[in-house]
Amino acid sequence: MSGATTTGWLRGVGVGPGDPELVTVKAARLIAEADVVAFHSGPRGDSIARRIAASYFGHDTIEELLVYPVTTGATDHPLGYHGLMADFYDKSADLVAAHLDSGRNVVVLAEGDPLFYGTYMYLHDRLADRYDTAVVPGVTSVSGSAAAVATGLCRHEDVLTILPGTLPVPELARRLADTEAAVVMKLGRTFENVREALRQAGRLEEARYVERASSETERVLPVADVDASTVPYMSMVVVPGRDLRADDAGRAASSRAVPDLVVHGTAATTALGEVVVVGLGPGPDRWLTPEASAALAEVGHVVGYAPYVNRVPQREGLTRHPSGNTVEVDRARDALELARKGERVAVVSGGDAGVFGMASAVFEAVDTQGYGDVRVRVLPGLTAAQAVAARAGAPLGGDFAILSLSDRLKPWAVIERRLRAAASADLAVALYNPASRSRTEQVARAREVFLEERDAGTIVVVGSDVGRAGESLTVTTLAELDPSTIDMKCLVIVGASGTRVTESGQVWTPRFVS
Repeated sequence: MSGATTTGWLRGVGVGPGDPELVTVKAARLIAEADVVAFHSGPRGDSIARRIAASYFGHDTIEELLVYPVTTGATDHPLGYHGLMADFYDKSADLVAAHLDSGRNVVVLAEGDPLFYGTYMYLHDRLADRYDTAVVPGVTSVSGSAAAVATGLCRHEDVLTILPGTLPVPELARRLADTEAAVVMKLGRTFENVREALRQAGRLEEARYVERASSETERVLPVADVDASTVPYMSMVVVPGRDLRADDAGRAASSRAVPDLVVHGTAATTALGEVVVVGLGPGPDRWLTPEASAALAEVGHVVGYAPYVNRVPQREGLTRHPSGNTVEVDRARDALELARKGERVAVVSGGDAGVFGMASAVFEAVDTQGYGDVRVRVLPGLTAAQAVAARAGAPLGGDFAILSLSDRLKPWAVIERRLRAAASADLAVALYNPASRSRTEQVARAREVFLEERDAGTIVVVGSDVGRAGESLTVTTLAELDPSTIDMKCLVIVGASGTRVTESGQVWTPRFVS
């Protein structure tokens, strides 16, 4: 239609970490061609992105400054900081859209790369489906900082983890300990917490602080030497991969305390360490026993299934050995081997380590793989059956059995025979591992077995995520139990014939047979 205005295009352009010469050729061309160049700044109006890219602006460029209302979480907005920022990005998008609707081409500048913790992405989310939009990548602050440190960041199969310094210290320390290489961003007022997390993770010595990478005011210092009061937001910590510090690792190993020697006759052998098998409880830290907590504070190594290892706070001098599921005997052997070399090792399990946990796997390795000389201690923990029973009332108040429905280590025929025996003996039964992604039929078959031996009105308790934020507890009957609602987070308690429900909905099993 005559007189119609063609909308302009939108480009999110990365301008690199600070040095104007790190702006890409494509970015420089688009900045020069744009009718409008928009850029963000803090409340003071000083835009780092503009300073980097200003030499590339065209003579008649329209500049659009987008000033953040705040730079911290303090605000009176009814929806808090994120609500305030959402309003700001909405208004900024409307402003940019007005230029585009007028036929102007718009470049939005972003320090580093637009989609790597970049502010441009929030405008992109709001405008990309309405306009001709593209993103021009830029040299990231991570690349700039790694170049400033001038040490290989990660090689071969090293895992690089990018972390915000705003994480709680225990979580940040855990993640730093579990990766080969790391970069920590968002410093400023978080710096002391980041330094403490590095210390707890045993990564402080090799960590390097980089301030305003690639700019004229760039600074690189050991993190341990930095004055926290001088740290700006535009700074980060670089922790190179471990395999790049072979010499340091060798020196550290040689300086580490050497285990005592025990002399037998004329031969000297290294004193054995110890394996402590620890039950962490079903989930909440408050359910970890003081004895278990004390043991974890004393060991030098923690071995276990990764989600359980992640529950152990990282601290200085602690090495973590997370592994996948279904390799219980392998991780037990690894722990015993460390102990044989003089190390103190904790093997961790959820719940109680002796109830379908790692204790049995450790003793299997001791018995079958020649580790009878290594001392093993088992510390009890609160187990899931106790936790679910307590939430429900006292469904295990009389005689009861505990069975696992997992057929990974025993055939289903054995499980079914034991289910039928417990059902016919009129025991309350706690069922562990009732379902998983690959096991969906077992709990339905278990229900059928119980219905063949028990009244359909037998009380059933289903606990899910007990002790955690998503906790739920369902009281039903064998007849009404829906197996499709049971997943790997559940524990099922099937009551005895005498199990009852009070008027307030609590479940209990008498100590006597009526």
